Amino acid sequence: MRFVAVSALLSLGLPIVAVADPATECGGSSQIEIGECVTDTLKRVDAALEVYLKSAMNSAQELDDVTGRTVAVPALEASQAAWSEYRDAQCEYVGATFGGGSGTGIGINSCRIELGRERAIELMRYIS
Repeated sequence: MRFVAVSALLSLGLPIVAVADPATECGGSSQIEIGECVTDTLKRVDAALEVYLKSAMNSAQELDDVTGRTVAVPALEASQAAWSEYRDAQCEYVGATFGGGSGTGIGINSCRIELGRERAIELMRYIS
């Protein structure tokens, strides 16, 4: 069943894994072009995350229904909230390492893309 769910998500053209730094994936010749590309990539990653989270939440609800308990959905909600806080804090730290330079926004968004892709992989493990 997990294979079917993953196949369905892949057919939507949603990003799953990439090995390169998001800023270098864009290949623009200026910071403005790279920044726009990274921003667009972040939007796609965030949209994919919403799909994966919804699917994982549906699986969690099915588990709660089958077991007659109410633990999987609240646990996933808590997990997602903690992950969101971590991503925000970690990427703000990454941005701080740019020392206020013009690449700060690209650095922050690249961090959000990388962590978002990792989270998508985590969520896919729990889609049934």
